[in-house]
Amino acid sequence: MFKIFSAESGGMDDALRQLASLTLLADLAPRELKVVSALLHRRRLLAGEIVFDEGEEGQAIYFILAGEVAICRQGDGGSPIASLHAGQSFGELALLDGVPRSAQARAASDCELGAMFRGDFFRLMESHAAIAAKISFRLARHYAGIVRQSAASPEGRP
Repeated sequence: MFKIFSAESGGMDDALRQLASLTLLADLAPRELKVVSALLHRRRLLAGEIVFDEGEEGQAIYFILAGEVAICRQGDGGSPIASLHAGQSFGELALLDGVPRSAQARAASDCELGAMFRGDFFRLMESHAAIAAKISFRLARHYAGIVRQSAASPEGRP
Protein backbone atom coordinates (compact mmCIF):
# COMPACT_ATOMS: atom_id res chain seq x y z
CA MET A 1 0.00 0.00 0.00
CA PHE A 2 1.23 3.48 -0.80
CA LYS A 3 1.16 6.35 1.65
CA ILE A 4 1.61 9.97 0.62
CA PHE A 5 4.52 11.85 2.19
CA SER A 6 3.19 14.08 4.94
CA ALA A 7 3.94 15.43 8.38
CA GLU A 8 2.34 12.28 9.82
CA SER A 9 4.85 10.05 7.99
CA GLY A 10 7.92 11.15 9.90
CA GLY A 11 7.79 14.93 9.76
CA MET A 12 8.02 17.16 6.74
CA ASP A 13 11.60 18.19 7.56
CA ASP A 14 12.74 14.55 7.65
CA ALA A 15 10.88 13.78 4.43
CA LEU A 16 12.43 16.77 2.67
CA ARG A 17 15.92 15.77 3.83
CA GLN A 18 15.31 12.29 2.44
CA LEU A 19 14.16 13.73 -0.88
CA ALA A 20 17.11 16.12 -1.09
CA SER A 21 19.46 13.12 -0.79
CA LEU A 22 17.99 11.49 -3.91
CA THR A 23 20.21 11.87 -6.96
CA LEU A 24 17.33 12.62 -9.31
CA LEU A 25 16.00 15.41 -7.05
CA ALA A 26 19.35 16.90 -6.02
CA ASP A 27 18.86 20.09 -8.09
CA LEU A 28 15.59 21.02 -6.38
CA ALA A 29 15.28 23.83 -3.84
CA PRO A 30 13.45 23.12 -0.55
CA ARG A 31 10.22 24.75 -1.77
CA GLU A 32 10.40 22.62 -4.94
CA LEU A 33 10.96 19.49 -2.85
CA LYS A 34 7.74 20.31 -0.98
CA VAL A 35 5.84 20.27 -4.26
CA VAL A 36 7.37 16.94 -5.22
CA SER A 37 6.76 15.47 -1.76
CA ALA A 38 3.03 15.97 -2.23
CA LEU A 39 3.19 13.69 -5.29
CA LEU A 40 5.26 10.88 -3.80
CA HIS A 41 3.85 7.79 -2.16
CA ARG A 42 5.79 5.83 0.44
CA ARG A 43 5.97 2.06 0.40
CA ARG A 44 7.77 -0.21 2.88
CA LEU A 45 8.84 -3.65 1.70
CA LEU A 46 10.38 -6.65 3.40
CA ALA A 47 13.44 -8.35 1.92
CA GLY A 48 12.38 -10.53 -1.01
CA GLU A 49 9.15 -8.65 -1.80
CA ILE A 50 8.57 -7.84 -5.45
CA VAL A 51 8.24 -4.16 -6.40
CA PHE A 52 7.24 -5.03 -9.97
CA ASP A 53 7.64 -7.98 -12.31
CA GLU A 54 9.21 -8.14 -15.73
CA GLY A 55 6.48 -7.62 -18.34
CA GLU A 56 4.19 -5.49 -16.14
CA GLU A 57 3.11 -2.12 -17.51
CA GLY A 58 5.38 0.62 -16.19
CA GLN A 59 3.35 3.12 -14.18
CA ALA A 60 5.78 4.68 -11.68
CA ILE A 61 9.34 5.67 -10.97
CA TYR A 62 10.71 4.52 -7.61
CA PHE A 63 13.15 6.30 -5.31
CA ILE A 64 15.04 4.24 -2.75
CA LEU A 65 14.76 6.05 0.58
CA ALA A 66 16.29 3.24 2.66
CA GLY A 67 17.55 -0.27 1.98
CA GLU A 68 18.52 -2.00 -1.24
CA VAL A 69 16.72 -3.15 -4.39
CA ALA A 70 17.86 -5.80 -6.86
CA ILE A 71 17.02 -5.55 -10.54
CA CYS A 72 16.93 -9.05 -12.07
CA ARG A 73 15.66 -11.09 -14.94
CA GLN A 74 12.53 -12.86 -13.74
CA GLY A 75 13.17 -16.52 -12.96
CA ASP A 76 16.93 -16.07 -13.19
CA GLY A 77 18.51 -17.29 -9.97
CA GLY A 78 21.86 -15.74 -10.90
CA SER A 79 23.29 -12.44 -9.85
CA PRO A 80 21.18 -9.30 -10.30
CA ILE A 81 21.56 -7.04 -13.32
CA ALA A 82 21.93 -4.15 -10.86
CA SER A 83 22.02 -3.63 -7.11
CA LEU A 84 20.64 -0.24 -6.10
CA HIS A 85 20.92 1.60 -2.78
CA ALA A 86 19.39 4.53 -0.91
CA GLY A 87 19.51 7.71 -2.98
CA GLN A 88 19.07 5.93 -6.30
CA SER A 89 15.99 5.52 -8.46
CA PHE A 90 14.70 2.87 -10.84
CA GLY A 91 11.82 2.36 -13.24
CA GLU A 92 12.44 5.78 -14.80
CA LEU A 93 11.35 4.71 -18.26
CA ALA A 94 7.79 4.40 -16.94
CA LEU A 95 7.65 8.21 -16.80
CA LEU A 96 8.43 8.36 -20.49
CA ASP A 97 6.68 5.51 -22.21
CA GLY A 98 4.74 3.15 -19.93
CA VAL A 99 5.83 0.07 -21.90
CA PRO A 100 6.18 -3.28 -20.12
CA ARG A 101 8.99 -3.53 -17.56
CA SER A 102 12.18 -5.05 -18.96
CA ALA A 103 13.19 -6.63 -15.63
CA GLN A 104 11.94 -7.47 -12.16
CA ALA A 105 12.62 -5.23 -9.17
CA ARG A 106 12.82 -6.95 -5.79
CA ALA A 107 13.67 -5.68 -2.30
CA ALA A 108 17.15 -7.04 -1.55
CA SER A 109 16.72 -5.94 2.07
CA ASP A 110 13.94 -4.37 4.08
CA CYS A 111 13.49 -1.07 2.34
CA GLU A 112 11.44 2.07 1.98
CA LEU A 113 10.56 3.44 -1.43
CA GLY A 114 8.97 6.62 -2.70
CA ALA A 115 6.92 6.23 -5.88
CA MET A 116 5.81 8.86 -8.35
CA PHE A 117 3.15 7.70 -10.75
CA ARG A 118 3.19 8.70 -14.40
CA GLY A 119 0.00 10.73 -14.12
CA ASP A 120 1.45 12.66 -11.17
CA PHE A 121 4.56 13.48 -13.19
CA PHE A 122 2.41 14.74 -16.08
CA ARG A 123 0.46 16.95 -13.65
CA LEU A 124 3.79 18.24 -12.31
CA MET A 125 4.82 19.15 -15.87
CA GLU A 126 1.58 21.12 -16.30
CA SER A 127 1.56 22.88 -12.93
CA HIS A 128 5.29 23.26 -12.15
CA ALA A 129 7.18 23.08 -15.44
CA ALA A 130 10.47 24.32 -13.95
CA ILE A 131 10.52 21.51 -11.38
CA ALA A 132 9.62 18.88 -13.99
CA ALA A 133 12.35 20.28 -16.27
CA LYS A 134 14.99 19.91 -13.54
CA ILE A 135 13.94 16.30 -12.96
CA SER A 136 13.84 15.63 -16.72
CA PHE A 137 17.36 17.04 -17.19
CA ARG A 138 18.64 14.81 -14.38
CA LEU A 139 16.96 11.84 -16.10
CA ALA A 140 18.56 12.81 -19.42
CA ARG A 141 22.01 13.05 -17.81
CA HIS A 142 21.45 9.67 -16.15
CA TYR A 143 20.62 8.02 -19.47
CA ALA A 144 23.46 9.81 -21.28
CA GLY A 145 25.84 8.28 -18.73
CA ILE A 146 24.41 4.82 -19.39
CA VAL A 147 24.80 5.27 -23.15
CA ARG A 148 28.39 6.47 -22.77
CA GLN A 149 29.23 3.60 -20.44
CA SER A 150 27.61 1.13 -22.81
CA ALA A 151 29.51 2.53 -25.80
CA ALA A 152 32.81 2.29 -23.91
CA SER A 153 32.18 -1.28 -22.75
CA PRO A 154 33.69 -4.03 -24.95
CA GLU A 155 30.43 -6.02 -24.84
CA GLY A 156 28.31 -2.92 -25.50
CA ARG A 157 26.68 -3.25 -22.05
CA PRO A 158 27.01 -1.10 -18.91
